[in-house]
Amino acid sequence: MTPLLLLCLAAAAAAAASAAELPPDFTALLAAKSGLSDPTSALSAWDPRLSPSPCHWPHLLCSASSGDSPAAVASLLLSNLSFAGEFPSPLCSLRSLTHLDLSYNSLSGALPSCLAALPSLGHLDLSGNAFSGDVPASYGAGFPSLATLSLAGNDLSGAFPGHLLNLTALQELLLAYNPFAPSPLPPEPFSGRRLPRLRVLWLAGCGLVGEIPAWVGTLKSLVNLDLSTNNLTGEIPASLGKLENAEQIELYSNHLTGRLPDGLGELTRLRFFDASMNRLAGEIPADLFLAPRLESLHLYQNELSGVVPATLARAPALADLRLFGNRLAGELPPEFGSSCPLVFLDLSDNRLSGRIPAALCGAGRLEQLLLLNNDLVGPIPPELGECRTLTRVRLPNNRLSGPVPPAMWGLPHLYLLELAGNELSGEVGPAIVTATNLSQLLISDNRFAGALPPLIGTLPALFELSAANNMLSGPLPATLAGVSTLGRLDLRNNSLSGELPRGVRRWQKLTQLDLAGNRLTGTIPPELGELPVLNSLDLSSNELIGGVPAQLENLKLSLFNLSSNCLAGALPPLFAGDMYRDSFAGNPGLCRGGGGTCPGGGGGQSGVGRRGLVGSVASIVAVAGVVLLLGVAWFCYVYRSRRGGVDAGAEPGGGGGGRPRWALTSFHKLEFEEEDILGCLDEDNVIGMGAAGKVYKAVLGRDGGSEDVVVAVKKLWGGGGKVAGGGGGKDSFDAEVATLGRIRHKNIVRLWCCFRGGVDDCRLLVYEYMAGGSLADLLHGGKGGGGVLDWAARHRIMAGAAEGLAYLHHDCSPPIVHRDVKSSNILLDADLRTAKVADFGVARAVAGAGAAVSAIAGSCGYIAPEYSYTLRVTEKSDVYSFGVVMLELVTGKRPGSPELGDKDLVRWVHGGIERGGVEAVLDPRLAAGDNKDDMARALHVALLCTSSLPINRPSMRAVVKLLHEAAPAPMTTAPPRVSSAESKPTAGAEVEGETLDV
Repeated sequence: MTPLLLLCLAAAAAAAASAAELPPDFTALLAAKSGLSDPTSALSAWDPRLSPSPCHWPHLLCSASSGDSPAAVASLLLSNLSFAGEFPSPLCSLRSLTHLDLSYNSLSGALPSCLAALPSLGHLDLSGNAFSGDVPASYGAGFPSLATLSLAGNDLSGAFPGHLLNLTALQELLLAYNPFAPSPLPPEPFSGRRLPRLRVLWLAGCGLVGEIPAWVGTLKSLVNLDLSTNNLTGEIPASLGKLENAEQIELYSNHLTGRLPDGLGELTRLRFFDASMNRLAGEIPADLFLAPRLESLHLYQNELSGVVPATLARAPALADLRLFGNRLAGELPPEFGSSCPLVFLDLSDNRLSGRIPAALCGAGRLEQLLLLNNDLVGPIPPELGECRTLTRVRLPNNRLSGPVPPAMWGLPHLYLLELAGNELSGEVGPAIVTATNLSQLLISDNRFAGALPPLIGTLPALFELSAANNMLSGPLPATLAGVSTLGRLDLRNNSLSGELPRGVRRWQKLTQLDLAGNRLTGTIPPELGELPVLNSLDLSSNELIGGVPAQLENLKLSLFNLSSNCLAGALPPLFAGDMYRDSFAGNPGLCRGGGGTCPGGGGGQSGVGRRGLVGSVASIVAVAGVVLLLGVAWFCYVYRSRRGGVDAGAEPGGGGGGRPRWALTSFHKLEFEEEDILGCLDEDNVIGMGAAGKVYKAVLGRDGGSEDVVVAVKKLWGGGGKVAGGGGGKDSFDAEVATLGRIRHKNIVRLWCCFRGGVDDCRLLVYEYMAGGSLADLLHGGKGGGGVLDWAARHRIMAGAAEGLAYLHHDCSPPIVHRDVKSSNILLDADLRTAKVADFGVARAVAGAGAAVSAIAGSCGYIAPEYSYTLRVTEKSDVYSFGVVMLELVTGKRPGSPELGDKDLVRWVHGGIERGGVEAVLDPRLAAGDNKDDMARALHVALLCTSSLPINRPSMRAVVKLLHEAAPAPMTTAPPRVSSAESKPTAGAEVEGETLDV
């Protein structure tokens, strides 16, 4: 026996002896360690060979030993260590355990019943895992010492576990965001016992229905009550006014009705109250504002009416007040703000009148002021011009008048100043040069006059300048040409004069340039053609002269208008076609001649010379010849393939004298054979056809009377079908196999296997069969349409598809960009409950700034605007396409529907909202009653996704969160856990660091 072997045997024997000498608790820990999947080796130091004292092992604390009693484990702190597998049952033998924290891992399976028998366990946190099934009945009868129980953010189902309310020693019960079946809270729990110590009751997103029972108000020790994001109905019980220790009450996003109860103002410790997004009506109780510690009051998106109580002026601690989206009327108390440290005020979308209170910034802390869409009158108070803490001011669509306070233009922290749609006058003050954080200046539709300040172009963060429909005059400031951050410039319908600034090539982020309806002269700068993301250019109705620069042909424009100027000369070739006729109307000196000259001395835009006519005829003949040759080639190809390969109706072994060989690659356990698939490739079984190939439904009968297996088979066109933009000979077969073969998600269609072979190198992809068909067929086709897809189903489809895309973008390494997100690539099961993203033939793995491609992939109407000219794919390209799908679901319109005219769906929606408001674009079959508000919330998310600039679009993970928050009913899967005070988006809410104006 070698010395090395002797050493190994000795070490093993020593380890075994050492383990045998451990106290029982530590032996149990080693057993638990062996049953856990520990990918990060977090428990590698749990080894008796490495530490002489197990109480020095990481992630645990020992109780003090006494006499002959061995050391015992008192606390296990195992949060967020990436553990997987089922709960390790040896932990149930730790009789001295007082604190067990396994939160935010990936543990699954049923909750362990054995924990309820631990006599000393006082803190149990299993939140943020994937435990499923019912909450064990033993949990309501055991746990003699349990003070904290957290099961939030799992996949627990069944009825709401009301038996947990029998644990009278509880101080904290956290069950939020579990997909329990719709259940009411017990009407009279625990035989009259009142949970005397309960401080935290967090039941958000638990599927609760029915009314809030009055006994909730008897929980005298309750500090934090959160019943948000459920389906609760009825009135808020008056007994909540007896929660004398309550600091936070969260009731938002339910279906509560009736009036707010009196008595809430007597809660001396109340700091946060949120009953937003319900159906509350009536007036706001006057005493509510007198709660001595009330810091945050959210009652937005209800049906509250009447005037704002005068007691608002005496609110002593109010910092955050959000009452937008109600029916409040009358004037605000003029002293409001003088007695409270106001930071955030949003009273938008009401019927408020009178003047803006001058004291709003009395405490010198006001940061955000949002009063849009009311009937406020008078001037903006000069005191607001001195409020240097302001960061965001939105006052559009009122009847404000007079000049803006001079100092307000230059507030140092202000990044958004929105004053559009008023009757304001005066000039844009020169103090604006000190507004170094100003990003958006939106002052359209007022009566501003005079020249823009010459140094406005020196603002380092200016992104949008919108001052349309005013009376501005004078030249455009030359400094504007140097604003490298500029994204939108809209100065239409003013009286601006002079020439367009030169040097505009620094506008690398500019997407919209609208200077129509002014008195601009001079020529069009050729540098405009070098702007990489410009997609809207309107210089119409000016006095511009000279020719149309050929450089403008480089632009990819959705709106292009140079009409009604004094332009002359020959149009560049790209613009000579009829599709641009309206873009140049009203320029009699322009012509569409060839070779850079105008026949007959410039016969005008409508004249086409003989030379152009001959060229056009020659072009038509050449194109017809090419089409004829392509048609002959296609006929020959189809004829050969039908004679030789495995095609619809052909014998699998035909065409070669011997059976063709097939290569099978499977990704799951299969219950069918090659012959079962090939025998179903018949024209009668075709269920779809696209650019890549045909799709067949294959019903594979089973012996023994068991249920048939049904799959979908995609047979790719000759050789697999090349991927647009793929490059390097990569085809859609390889792309789908490479993508779907390595990913698993409930919202991604499952690829069972693939075949490759036959006499013509046929390629087959075998998927799970989705009996509900595609979203496009159901929404626009003959499979039920809007009658089948009610709003709850549409929202469920949005959320499911969003989770599938979020998985591709955030959970795959490197991230996967689908590149062809559209309604026909979202498939549904028979019950229309599960949506799955399909068709990965053009998907690409990307990293960093994205992947460059050689050609555009995707479908018309869904392609992000920047993709067509940058040929660089990123996750934000998918976000845009998904936003279009959301608009389909909200409006019921096809992206390419003739009723949209020459607009795409995104532009049609924006135009409809401008003309008739949100209701004008909602699907009229559904936009009634309760659906209207829910659809409007989803519409806001869709508009974020379809922002023209990729940087302004949310991530798919943020989209999933926003959709969960906008759900018409509790979602079936739990969103990521967030604190109660931050669990919903509001106007300007931050989601993953992205500021979203919703």
